[in-house]
Amino acid sequence: MRSARRALVVAGLLLAGGSARAQTYDPSYPVCMQIYGPVGYFDCRYGSLEQCRYLAVGRSASCMVNPYFPPKKPARRSRPAGRGLVHAGR
Repeated sequence: MRSARRALVVAGLLLAGGSARAQTYDPSYPVCMQIYGPVGYFDCRYGSLEQCRYLAVGRSASCMVNPYFPPKKPARRSRPAGRGLVHAGR
């Protein structure tokens, strides 16, 4: 009976605790600022390294390229109509 009560208390404490959110990079922006300190975090809301570095001056922080920002896909070049392979000998 005692162990059942203890298990119930432990289960209640686990459920009562808030869920922890993993630190992630925001894939919306190409540059992140890593802020150092007792509670370090990444702030990913910068459009360029220059913008991030300008705002990081005087702070305990560094700027880096966001590893989760999706790269731009190169535009596909289409072939002009009527230009196919040339057949020789006919």
